[in-house]
Amino acid sequence: MTSPRPSYIIVGAGVFGTSTALHLITRFPNASITLVDRDAPDATSRVAASWDWNKVVRADYRDPLYCRLALEAQDVWRGDALWQPFYRESGIYWISRTGFAHEVLGNYARLGQSTAGLYALPVAEARRRYRGVFDEADYSGVENVLVNTTSGWADAKGALRAVIERVVEMGVKVVRAEVEALEFGEDGNCVGVRTQGGEKFAATHTILSTGAFTPKLLEKVAESTRKDAFLAGDRMVAAGVTTGLAQLDDETAKEFAQMPVCIQEIPPERGPSNGTLPPTTDKKLKWWGQCIFKNTQTMPSGRQISAPPNHADYEQWSVPKILMEDVEFANKVTFGKRGESWKITEHRICWDAVTPSEDFIISPHAACQGLHIATCGSFHGWKFFPIIGDYVVRMLEGKLEPELQRRWAWDRELPDVSMNKVWPTKELRDL
Repeated sequence: MTSPRPSYIIVGAGVFGTSTALHLITRFPNASITLVDRDAPDATSRVAASWDWNKVVRADYRDPLYCRLALEAQDVWRGDALWQPFYRESGIYWISRTGFAHEVLGNYARLGQSTAGLYALPVAEARRRYRGVFDEADYSGVENVLVNTTSGWADAKGALRAVIERVVEMGVKVVRAEVEALEFGEDGNCVGVRTQGGEKFAATHTILSTGAFTPKLLEKVAESTRKDAFLAGDRMVAAGVTTGLAQLDDETAKEFAQMPVCIQEIPPERGPSNGTLPPTTDKKLKWWGQCIFKNTQTMPSGRQISAPPNHADYEQWSVPKILMEDVEFANKVTFGKRGESWKITEHRICWDAVTPSEDFIISPHAACQGLHIATCGSFHGWKFFPIIGDYVVRMLEGKLEPELQRRWAWDRELPDVSMNKVWPTKELRDL
């Protein structure tokens, strides 16, 4: 008996799902590939963490593995005609009291990467950089600032739309639908998905790139199959962080046009970092807050999991005052008095799936054959957009390098989350 021709359903048209679609259709141009998402690709607003005004693109990592992968991604951002129009190499300015600057320089050197353009600058010298735009930032306890002129940012919405358009041109079918359940064959293997409207899509490979929705979707699967092996458990948590935009006038936008991305870890007790990105083409300055939170809900099964709010758009534009203040704080510790006149508006809650180690999950699901997980950006996955799908395809083919198999496995040893600043401890309802 011959095996069926491989076919693929990818649930979630964010970074992981869209990149996977691109690399699959590039590798297998005659394959049947369907990309399913609750939002239309050209929607003015989407719930995906990947949908945003702009995102940081950097290889500044303490972890040599992600440093290497990010350098690979940056090469594509710079050199590939599909990605290059959306990338801006503005540089990055990283304020940390942890010795981060020297760790990054060390990783570049160990990987054989040139450190030209990277500097660990004393605070007094760093303050004079970039026309002194960060002169009034909070440098409490900081000895050196990392300045990496080879990092930058990208137009997030623009890149996501362009890549989806490209995969459609190449033959990927894009479907707007909410996936309600997985479909299983008589042998217990996953054979596709069923939407809320009742439509079924069949494939030999089902890939969940569902971000913050993943724990809830797998909870539904576990409840319907009566198999707890499907549950995400402690492997991931749905977490949120707040962003906000300020509209700059023409003069201010011109003054800040050449600023780099700024990431600020001070004060560390507030959370992992806050930060700001250079003005967009429509002269908007963006910040993200330092508070990362969860949204624990009781499921029909009685189990409690964190999931985005039960609303079509995750209530992403309904931001509590205390989270707006978290974004205002990011402005204060970055620009000081200089930013007091800016009115931050367009607040949004960005939801992502976070793992205890901040490693992705790119792995077959252990509960059955035919089901694969490719998600958990852990608030740092976006920059890998050009390449992450290649690694998902390698996983599907059983060709992931051993270190990545171990780090990205569905079943792996989980570290103590008390050391992970990205792991949420606060509840949205308490904010």
